[in-house]
Amino acid sequence: MKNQQAREHLVAERDRLTEVRDAASRLSTSPAEATERELSSADQHPAEQATETLERELDLGVLQSVEAELLEVQAALERLDAGTYGNCEVCSKPIAEGRLEAMPAARYCVEDQAKVERPAR
Repeated sequence: MKNQQAREHLVAERDRLTEVRDAASRLSTSPAEATERELSSADQHPAEQATETLERELDLGVLQSVEAELLEVQAALERLDAGTYGNCEVCSKPIAEGRLEAMPAARYCVEDQAKVERPAR
């Protein structure tokens, strides 16, 4: 993948993730709104309260996941500027082009990704 093509792919991914983050942020409530909702829902059935709590936790989980992905995309853009994009951070071999198309912020080749994800014993 050529540098310009990689940059366009990474910027498009960053834009997509930013939209997801912004949408998820609109869904979640501020702490003040959450407190107000809890006070006004004192007569609510416990199951409804549990559902609302679960939904807020899911929204926060989505936000945290998207933020982490945005950091990975930013790191990939920095690697692109440094001239190291597309090379595995462990073995320095080129990362397969198909992998970079599917996961533009990939840091590792498939083999080393498996090693990184394997739990330490």
